[in-house]
Amino acid sequence: MKVGLAQIRPHLGNVAKNIEIHKQIMKQAKEEGVELLIFPELSLMGYNLLDLTYDVACTVDSEEVQEIVSESKGIDIAFGIVERSPDHILYNSAIYASYGSIQSVHRKVYLPTYGMFDEARYFGRGEKIRAFDTKFGRVGMLVCEDMWHPSAPYLLAQDRAELLIVLANSPARGVHAKGLGTQDSWDLILTSQAQFYGMCIACTQRVGTEDGITFFGNSTAVDPFGDTLVQGPLFEESLVTFDLDLDMVRQARFTTPILRDENTDLVVRELTRIQQHRRGE
Repeated sequence: MKVGLAQIRPHLGNVAKNIEIHKQIMKQAKEEGVELLIFPELSLMGYNLLDLTYDVACTVDSEEVQEIVSESKGIDIAFGIVERSPDHILYNSAIYASYGSIQSVHRKVYLPTYGMFDEARYFGRGEKIRAFDTKFGRVGMLVCEDMWHPSAPYLLAQDRAELLIVLANSPARGVHAKGLGTQDSWDLILTSQAQFYGMCIACTQRVGTEDGITFFGNSTAVDPFGDTLVQGPLFEESLVTFDLDLDMVRQARFTTPILRDENTDLVVRELTRIQQHRRGE
C-alpha cells in the first residue's frame, strides 16, 4: 500500500480555507497513487484556538466534516477536528474515513495542560483506545500526547493493531547543535514503540506558526523493526509518501514475539492492585 503524510500548514480558525487545503492535498495524493492519506492533529481547524474552540467545533455528521469524508471514496483519509458531541462537550478528535463514510473516531485521551499547553481547559477527555478493521488491515489511531503515554500504544498493540496512525502538532523546542529536542524525542518514541510491539507507525506533524508557536514538521513513518521508512522536511509543507508492506508485521512479531509472550492477566491483576492501594481500599 502507498501511504501519504500530509504535512500541511493549517489556517487558524479558518475551516473553509482548511477544507480547500485538504481537497488540494487529496487530489494530489490520488494522482500519486496514495491509498491512505494522514493529516495532522486538528488539521481542519488549527491548533492554538483558545476562545475560538467552540466557534469552530462541529459534529461528525456536519457539512464541513462530510465534505472531507465524501472524498474518501477513492482514498482512505485520517484527519483531525474539534468535535462537538451531542451533549456539547468538545473533543480533540481524529476521524478515519473510507468508502465515503466514517469508519472510526478517536477522541484524544491525554490532554497536555502544562507549560505552553492548556488543552484540558477547552476539551473533554476521550475514554476509549481501540483498534478497528480497514481494507488494509487492523489500524489504531492516537493524537499527539496520547503517544507519550506508553499505555496507549500498548493497548492498541494488544488489540492487534498492525498499523498505528498518529496525528500530531508538536511545537519546535529544545534547539541544540544536532537539531531539535522535540524531534529527538519523537524519533525515540516512534522507533521504540514500533519495535516493542512489532507494528508500523505513521505519524503526521504539521508546520507553520500560530501566535508565536512554531510547528516543526518532520513527519515520520517507522517499520515494525524500528527502522525509519521516511521523514518529512523540517518547517516546510510537503506530501511525504512511502510504500508500506504490512506483511512485515507478521515477520517482526514472529522474530521478536513480545506480543505473544505478554501476560495481560498479570498486567490487569497488578494494575487493579495498584488502583485499590491508591484508593485506600
